Amino acid sequence: MRVLVIGQGAREHAIVRSLNNDPNVTKVFAAPANAGIAIEAIALNFSATDVSAAITAAKENLIDLVVIGPEVALAAGMADEFAKNKIACFGPTKAAATIETSKAFAKEVMKIKNIPTARSFQCSQIEDVKAALDEFGPPYVIKDDQLAAGKGVVVTSDLAEAINHATLCLEKINGKVVVEEFLEGKEVSILFISDGLDVIPLSPAQDYKRAFDKDLGPNTGGMGAYSPVDWINEELIEEVKTNIAQPVIDHLQEVNSTFVGVLYVGLIITKQGPKVIEFNARFGDPETQVILARLQTPISEIFLNAVNQNLKNQTKLIWSKQSAVTVIRAAAGYPENPQTGDEISLPINSSDGYILHAGTKLTGEKLVSNGGRVLSVVGIGDDLAAARERAYQLNSQIVYKNSHFRTDIADMER
Repeated sequence: MRVLVIGQGAREHAIVRSLNNDPNVTKVFAAPANAGIAIEAIALNFSATDVSAAITAAKENLIDLVVIGPEVALAAGMADEFAKNKIACFGPTKAAATIETSKAFAKEVMKIKNIPTARSFQCSQIEDVKAALDEFGPPYVIKDDQLAAGKGVVVTSDLAEAINHATLCLEKINGKVVVEEFLEGKEVSILFISDGLDVIPLSPAQDYKRAFDKDLGPNTGGMGAYSPVDWINEELIEEVKTNIAQPVIDHLQEVNSTFVGVLYVGLIITKQGPKVIEFNARFGDPETQVILARLQTPISEIFLNAVNQNLKNQTKLIWSKQSAVTVIRAAAGYPENPQTGDEISLPINSSDGYILHAGTKLTGEKLVSNGGRVLSVVGIGDDLAAARERAYQLNSQIVYKNSHFRTDIADMER
């Protein structure tokens, strides 16, 4: 099987790595790739939103399956065009991906299907935002309705900061915000593979969204993650599947927006039970890096069963009993103003510790930073402490001066 992966982050590097370890896959292509992906896959030179170039590349390279990584490609309608051209694609249509691309739409779906989530107001005027903030009180939760690369949410006790974020969101074309009540509890991510009819869960992961230690600083696309999550049991996963993931897929099917791909369910486990924080229409980053590190079932088998609406016959997924931890090495200034072009020197990968590239490129023979989140350092161990130790050990061997990372990823004593 020949597979094309769309995207250039560490998530896509993790997908490429899994495909390369899959006995059913003969060749992997990627676009636009990065310096690390280009070592493990045939790099094609077009952007993740260039739909026509993607179709042409898939035909010229006799691609059997396309896997779409980033949300921008889904929002551009790339999956729709592959369907029109009868090219198998793992990734939802533009309409189905609205579950991620519009927070307001997601809230409407949850209301229709009685899915537990925070109370909220949808606002397109700043006066309405102020009234909603007054209704809920601090801490204030303000979400940009549109895609914002994981940086569209502000949680703050500072009213001026909340109003400022809402103002910036409303200034966008078709700007809208969702103001939510603040929920107390522990967060977890559970990703579900969907074929449009059925869903199967992947192993849960815990991610860290704040830029700095002790969950300080602004929200980011994610600064680290670990899997498995020992405080999430099978009963809770089944509850989330039955009461949250399946109803969403059912609704999208009912409105002729069949969802084929990954439904990412971001949860907070409250005293009243699990409630939805957000939905994504694709693999999460950095959760994917630790989830796929533990997945032993050939990934192409799962993708094809989803594409062929055959998940009901998918054999039980096999997971390593080991733990995985990933630590994100980000550019100085990330997330607001990342510094790029800095030289990087990397240690050698091994089976229990390896580096996935995100924002990297080659300048001549030099590896340099080319984004906000630059590297994803993965450690594998017999338990979480061992995996964490391996990740930080490998991270310490990276030479990359103008960068930062959290030191408390998977620290259960923090």
